[in-house]
Amino acid sequence: MANIMTSNTASTEGKKRRLRGGGRYGSLGDRVFDTCNIIFMLLLMVVTLYPFVNTLAVSLNNATDSIRGGIYLWPREFTLQNYSYVFNEATILGATFISIMRTVIGTIVTVFCSAMVAYTISRPDFVLRKFITIAFILTMYFNGGLIPNFLLIRDLGMINSFWVYIIPGIIGVFNLIIIRSFIEGLPESILESARIDGAGDFTTFAKIVLPLSLPVLATVALFTAVWQWNSWFDVFLYNSSEIKLSTLQYELQKILQNSNASMSAKSAGDAFANADNANANMVTPFSIRATMTIVASVPIILVYPFLQKYFVKGMTVGGVKG
Repeated sequence: MANIMTSNTASTEGKKRRLRGGGRYGSLGDRVFDTCNIIFMLLLMVVTLYPFVNTLAVSLNNATDSIRGGIYLWPREFTLQNYSYVFNEATILGATFISIMRTVIGTIVTVFCSAMVAYTISRPDFVLRKFITIAFILTMYFNGGLIPNFLLIRDLGMINSFWVYIIPGIIGVFNLIIIRSFIEGLPESILESARIDGAGDFTTFAKIVLPLSLPVLATVALFTAVWQWNSWFDVFLYNSSEIKLSTLQYELQKILQNSNASMSAKSAGDAFANADNANANMVTPFSIRATMTIVASVPIILVYPFLQKYFVKGMTVGGVKG
């Protein structure tokens, strides 16, 4: 008897689910929504990827031929001349090394120091946490200006120094707020258990908070790495006279300026008219910009897949509290 009642109940529940779901494949509205959603996501993917693919095609196309336009997804006259022109510069390899070093060191130091400060101001028993938080936030809206910043860097003795890339941005306020919000969402009972076991603040931070905060730290690390990798204006301000401290982005900017200067006496029409002569393989500012975009973007694109799962979780969880 009990088996019959159980079977009838299961059959009734199955009928109810089929009625609510509109059959095996869901209701007509669900199927329409799924179809529209898939079409929209495909269009969004195309719109997102097309500019990058087009830029890649231009960078791999003959420079003077690119002036004609009409290049979309595939180079019309394939060549590596643009990349050869960029990487034949004597300073590129050294500048790439400096860019990698400032990105790695700057990211590690910034994330660790920002996490320490965020943990400190997230503690309810820290008396000055509101005052310090407000002081940090004010720096997001008010700045001393370019000249006072330059004078400060000069007085600190960081002109023509590698550490000018690291120390001035060692605490990012935006990153600080994100990490603090994430830490405030951690279970307080875990931190209390660590204190009861005799752990100090730094031990609690290093062995409890940091491992639990890996998603938000990966998010902040990605933000910081992109900023460090793409930064070039600080090189121009503080280290432009020190070639061995130049970065890849700054050297690419100089290559683009040299390309613009070399084309100043020759219009795009002249370059196209002479496309069949010995200058057919010359570079143009248009092709150099495309090549620079690819060279600067590829390292970040290669790193992002390894941080994607942490990036999504860190943004959703770390942005809950303000």
